[in-house]
Amino acid sequence: MAASSTLSQQIVSRKSQVGKTGVLTLSGFGIKVRMQRGHLDIEDGVGMERRTIRLPRVGHGLKRLIVIGSDGFVSLSALEWLSAQDASFVMLERDGKISCVTGPVRPSEAKLRRAQALAAGNGQGLKIARTLIDAKLKGQEQVLRERLSCQGAADVVSGFRNKLVSADTFDAIRIVEANAAACYFREWRDIPVNWPKADLPKIPDHWRFAGSRQSPLTSGPRLAVTPVHAILNYCFALLEAETRLAVSVLGLDAGLGVGLHTDTANRGSLALDVLEPVRPQIEAWLLNWIASEPFRRSDFFETGTGNCRLMSTLCTKLGGTTSVWGKLVAPWAEYVARALSAGTKSVRGYNSVAPTRLTQRHRKEAKGKVWEPRVKFPRSDHLCRGCGNQILEGSNHCSQCGVISATERFIDVARVGRHTANSPEAQLKRANTQRRNALAQHAWKPSDQPDWLTEKSYSEKIQPRLPSLSASVIARHLSVSRWYAGRLREGYRPHPRHWQALAELVGYPRSDTPKDQDKEAKQ
Repeated sequence: MAASSTLSQQIVSRKSQVGKTGVLTLSGFGIKVRMQRGHLDIEDGVGMERRTIRLPRVGHGLKRLIVIGSDGFVSLSALEWLSAQDASFVMLERDGKISCVTGPVRPSEAKLRRAQALAAGNGQGLKIARTLIDAKLKGQEQVLRERLSCQGAADVVSGFRNKLVSADTFDAIRIVEANAAACYFREWRDIPVNWPKADLPKIPDHWRFAGSRQSPLTSGPRLAVTPVHAILNYCFALLEAETRLAVSVLGLDAGLGVGLHTDTANRGSLALDVLEPVRPQIEAWLLNWIASEPFRRSDFFETGTGNCRLMSTLCTKLGGTTSVWGKLVAPWAEYVARALSAGTKSVRGYNSVAPTRLTQRHRKEAKGKVWEPRVKFPRSDHLCRGCGNQILEGSNHCSQCGVISATERFIDVARVGRHTANSPEAQLKRANTQRRNALAQHAWKPSDQPDWLTEKSYSEKIQPRLPSLSASVIARHLSVSRWYAGRLREGYRPHPRHWQALAELVGYPRSDTPKDQDKEAKQ
C-alpha cells in the first residue's frame, strides 16, 4: 500500500559554519558544547540572539574553539570529539586572561624536558633569552622607524639592544628589555585614534588617544583603560594560547620557562618567553589599523572602575587572527626546541635534532626548497567615517553620510574659492587677461575678416555646430577659459575675431559660400 504522504525533512546546510581560518568563537550566557547523535552541538548567544551550530565529524574545518566567558558547560564527550579531530579548545576572559588551553595530545620527550629544566642554570637559557629579546627589540626599533617615524626613540632602543651582548644575567636582560619598552611605549601615548563622527560625543576623552601602556588600575598592562591597549591585551592572549599549543606540539612544557620569566603557579612561563619576538609584529598590525580605519563605540564598553573591555562581536573578529599569530610564533618555538635539543646527547632511539612539526621546514629543505615564512596579516573592516557602518573599499562614507560630507565639503570649498578669487594675485591675473583681450580687440580690423564670413554665415553655419564640441576643445583652440567656451556652446556670440577660428574648428568649408560655388560652376 502506497503512503499517502511523506514525512517532512529538516533542511540541513552542507556548508560549514566555521570560517576560513578554522576558528569558532563562542560568547554569551548559557554556552553549551555537547555531543548529540554524533555531532558537536553548540549553543551560544544572549537572549533572543542565540544560535545553534552542529558540526559533523567530516568537513567541519574546525581548528580552534574559543570560548569567551565562564557561563555554561562543556561535556567530556565534546572534549573527546575535539581531541579526535585535532582541534584545540581555548577559554578566555574579555580582559585577555587565559583560563584554559587544551590541544591534541603529543608525545613528550623526556630528554628534551630535562634539558628545558636545566637551561636556566647551564647557560643555555641565557643564550635563548638573549636571542629572543634581541629579536623583540629589533622589531620595536623597526616599528619606531617605519610606523611612528620616531628616529630618536629608535636610536635609544638600538642602544639598549647593543647592551644585550654584555648582559650576563637574566636580571640584566630584564632591565634592558624594561627600559627599551618604556621608551618604546612612550611614543604611543599621543597617537590619535579615529572614531566615526556619530560616535565622538559618546566616548570618553582619553579614548581618543592610544594612551599609556601602564594602566592606572594595576600600574601594569593588565586592565587597560583605552581601546588600543585592550585590543593589544586580547591579541596577546590569543598569541599566548597559540604559543602554548605550539610548544606542547614540540614536546616542551609550556609552564617551565628558560629563565626570562620566572616560574609562577598557573602561568605559562615558556610560552611567555617564546612569544616575545612576535609582539612588535602584532603592534605594527594594530598601528596600521589605527592609521587606516576608525574604531566603533559599539565594539567597546567601560566598566564601573574604568576598565575598557571588548564586546563579543569584536572578540569574534579578533579570534579569527589566531592562525596568523600561530604562524608567526611557530619558527621561534622550533628555535627554542632546537637550541635545547642541541645540548642533549644522541642516544639509541632518540634524535637530538628537534623536529619541525609546525613549519615543516625539514621536509621542504630535504626536497631542495628554501623555507620562507609566508604570513598574510588580517585586514580590518572598512568603516564609514560618519556612522561607522561597514562599507566597500574605495570610499570613505556610506551613501547617506556621503551626501552630508559632500555638502559640508562644498560649503568649505566655496568659502575658500571666494577668498582665493578676491586675493591680490587673482585680481592681477584678471587684470592682465582683460588687458590682453582689450588689446586684441583694438588691433582687430573688420577688413581682415574673409568676405564669406559674415554674421549670417556664423549664425546659420557655425553656431549650430558648436554644441557638438566639448568646452575643453573650444577653450584650447581659442585660448580662452572653459567657462567662456561653455557659453559659446550655449549660443553666446563672441567677438568677430574668433569667428574664423571657430569656423575652422567646426569644419565649415569655404566651398559652401555662393562666391566659391560660382567659381566652381564656371570651371
